[in-house]
Order: sequence, then structure tokens, then C-alpha cells
Amino acid sequence: MRNEIELEGIIEDYLNGKLTADEHKAFEQLRNNDPIVDHKVVAHKVFLESMKQYADVLLLKQQLDAAHDKIDVAAISAKVAPHPSKIVRILRNNKSAIAVAASFLILAMIMLYSIQSQKDVGLQQVKKDVTDIKNTQNILIRDLKNVKSPAVNDKPAKVGGTGFAISSNGYILTSFHVINGYKGSIYVQNSKGETFKVERVYTDMVNDIAILKIRDDAFKNLGAMPYSIKRGSAGIGDAVYTLGYPKDDVVLGDGYVSSRTGLNGDTVAYQVAIPVNPGNSGGPLLDNSGNVVGVINGKETKTDGAAFAVKSKYIMEALNAIPQDSLSRRVAYGKRSSLQGLKRNQQVQKIQDYVFMIKVY
Repeated sequence: MRNEIELEGIIEDYLNGKLTADEHKAFEQLRNNDPIVDHKVVAHKVFLESMKQYADVLLLKQQLDAAHDKIDVAAISAKVAPHPSKIVRILRNNKSAIAVAASFLILAMIMLYSIQSQKDVGLQQVKKDVTDIKNTQNILIRDLKNVKSPAVNDKPAKVGGTGFAISSNGYILTSFHVINGYKGSIYVQNSKGETFKVERVYTDMVNDIAILKIRDDAFKNLGAMPYSIKRGSAGIGDAVYTLGYPKDDVVLGDGYVSSRTGLNGDTVAYQVAIPVNPGNSGGPLLDNSGNVVGVINGKETKTDGAAFAVKSKYIMEALNAIPQDSLSRRVAYGKRSSLQGLKRNQQVQKIQDYVFMIKVY
């Protein structure tokens, strides 16, 4: 307990800039080497910011009360009369107090709106709006010269994300918000640039999960799944990584689990220390043994490198909720993954053909 208290004190001095240069350097090294300490720093920083906001609100309330006390309401009421000239005189005689009160009222409204806005946008879903970036160098849509479907060639996708195979016969899992609100066609594109049309099979808005099925004659069976879906929970400090499509090529994100809960204590998700960008939504989160432990679905807007992933428990629930067909026999239900014991680059080589770009039209 004493060590915990001492650590909290050091963290507070670190955040307030009270450590010496040597102490600051040593503590930075400790953060880099110890994920638990790093998580405590992030949590303490959020706590201090919340306390400061609360103190600002209290101070503003005191100033409003003081301004209100300066206004003689009874005297103003006695002087009020229908004639406009009397109202003008009242305003002139009390304009200082009224101006102060009005200013504080406006400030209070702005502060409360700002706090509410910050709360509302704390979780940013990382799907990719392709329409806004279709003219940039790293446009999400590849050159689809060899794609048979003319619908894909005719117009750019409206939104994009990531998905990953949960069976060898074309079932793809992604985030619900990636496809939500779009009634047009959905396609998936693999690492080779091949594009296939898919259809919705199952959606879970509450847990932000969607399951798609490839319906395309050009699609070939993927073969045995290289990864499994983890039945248990990941622990704080566990090394994890993700593959996704924040740009035209698949991108690796590396980090660790920093909290067992998501934004505002959400028990459906983990918080992970991995930088993610628009397009990463729906990507798999895997541990070093090749187990899928979650699905990337958002990031913290005010904390760099803080992302969120829906836990694998809810992937299993989604799989059990759809009709029991060949899918239930194809998914590696907690079986040993073929990635176990391989180096990270070797795991990525085996996985990337099972991770897809999601394109919604």
C-alpha cells in the first residue's frame, strides 16, 4: 500500500512538472518498460483533468453568486414602470452588475456545453469516410481494373473499414458502425487487391459487431484459419497487435492492453495502447499466441494512442446467434492457433490474407 501511495505521488509530481531532469528521464524509462505504470499515468492524468474541470465549475458558480448578490432586485422592481425612459434609467444605473451577471451566464453556458461536447465525443469510431479523401494519394479504393462487377468501378466507396475472416468459407466479421446507415452494396478486398461482394448475415448494434458473407463466384476457400478466437479474457499488460486498412495497404499496429474496460468503464471493451486511425474499425486484435482477443472499434479523442476493442466474448455470442450451418464448424472455437510460437513478422505473413478492407457504397 505504501509503495502504491508513493507511486501516486511521483506520478502527480511528474504530471505537474515537479521532477528534476534526471528524475523525469528515469520515470519516462519506467513508463516505457512497465505497461501498468504507464496505464496509471494515463488514468491519473484523466483524473486530474476531471478535478480541474470540476474546480472551474465551482469557481464559476461562486462568481455568479457574487454577481447576483450585487444586484438589488427589490430596488429594480420598485423602479420598473411602463414608461421606456424609466427602464433606460434602471439599465444605466445597474448596467455594471447586469453586464457582469450576463457575462458569467454566457461563460457558464459555454463551459457546460464544452464539457458535454467533450463527453459526447470521448469515443471516436474509426471508420473511414472515403468520400472526403477520394482525391488524396492514399485513397482507400484501389485501381479495380480486373474487378468483374461494374458497380465497383462506377463510383467511389462512401465509407471504409476493416474486417477479418472467421471461417474459411467467406464469413467476415467487422464493426457494426462501419456498415450502419448504408443500404447500398458492400464489398471486401483482400491483400492481393481482389474484390468480392458480400451481404449482411448478422448485426449487433449494442456490441458493435456485424457478420458478412462473401457471395461471389470468384471467391475461393481460404483454407484452415491460422488464428483462434480466445474464450478467456486478456490481462492488463498483455502484448497485442492489430492489422487494418487505415490506408490502401494493410498496416500493423503494436501495443498492449492498458485497461480491462473501455470508455467510461464500458465492460464490453478493452482499452489498448495502440495508435489507430480511420479505417481500423473492425480489425482483429490478437495476442502473441495468435488468439483473437477483440475487435478494434474506436479510439479516445483526448488521449494519444488509446484505442478500444470489443472483447472476443461478444464475437462468440454473435457466432452463436446466427443459424448453425457450416460456419459453426469452420471457426476455431478456442482451439490452438497455428501462429503460436512464431515471430511477429511470421504471424503477420500468415494472417494478412485473412484481413480485408471493407468498402460500402
